[in-house]
Amino acid sequence: MTIAGSPAVSATAGRPMGGRRLPLDWIGTVPFLAYVAVFLFLPTAIVLGGSVFDVNGSLTLINFSHLSRVYIVKATIQTISLSAFTAVVGAILGALLAYAIAVGNPEGLLRRLTLSISGVLAQFGGVTLAFAFIATIGPAGFVYLWLAQHHADIYAGSIWLFELPGLALVYLYFQIPLMVLVFMPALDGIKPQWREATESLGGGTWHYWRYVAGPLLAPAFLGATLLLFANSFSAYATANALINQGQPVISQQINGALSGEVGSFEPGFAKAIAVEMVVIVTLVTVLYSLLQRRTSRWLQ
Repeated sequence: MTIAGSPAVSATAGRPMGGRRLPLDWIGTVPFLAYVAVFLFLPTAIVLGGSVFDVNGSLTLINFSHLSRVYIVKATIQTISLSAFTAVVGAILGALLAYAIAVGNPEGLLRRLTLSISGVLAQFGGVTLAFAFIATIGPAGFVYLWLAQHHADIYAGSIWLFELPGLALVYLYFQIPLMVLVFMPALDGIKPQWREATESLGGGTWHYWRYVAGPLLAPAFLGATLLLFANSFSAYATANALINQGQPVISQQINGALSGEVGSFEPGFAKAIAVEMVVIVTLVTVLYSLLQRRTSRWLQ
């Protein structure tokens, strides 16, 4: 039994009769959740639903069996290889550039300028980027013509700019600055005291990177590499503007399945290819999230 004014009465005096008051913090996330639902989950559901129906509207899995076609398997392997190459090379070069920035003056002009340029270049893609490379080092580009006048023909064998090697070069243009942006927070989290402690215990540069900085930065580096892989794997506009014959990447195969004669007889085939891409990107994203969670433990 309690009396008025006791702690038990005072603690419950401000509560509503129905029970606990519901937190209202989630209201601020409603616009974001609505955006994600409309532009991510809804299209994914439409693609997934359309992939299991045939031209007559009957449930079937035959669309997924068509993914074993030779040209689809070849395009998938080429896209994975291209994405892995640009991700690894972009991660290494971007990490070196980020480290060069991190060891400099944290308030210096060079750091602010480099990060600003990286933010712009990381978002520069699509048809505009393809045109920039064509106008620069294409067969009629001003750099190519200048090199040709000085007896340096970069297309002696073939015009590789319009093939997968050229596409890899173009992808690196935005992969490297993206790596700088996503890897810089991990480098900034490395404390100088850790290196001083290593040196005080008799360790050198090799010991510091082998046993201290290396293991700490490894999850962040691998996570950023996976992010670069997903970024390259899902690209379409740049590849389609640069390579308009052969459709060597899987995103172009979706366009071919939709616009070609196959689309009329196999309407779910393009959606099945899209589901394949969604599965691969989802797996990479999950791995990236796990690595980022591990990195955030010591960054905090």
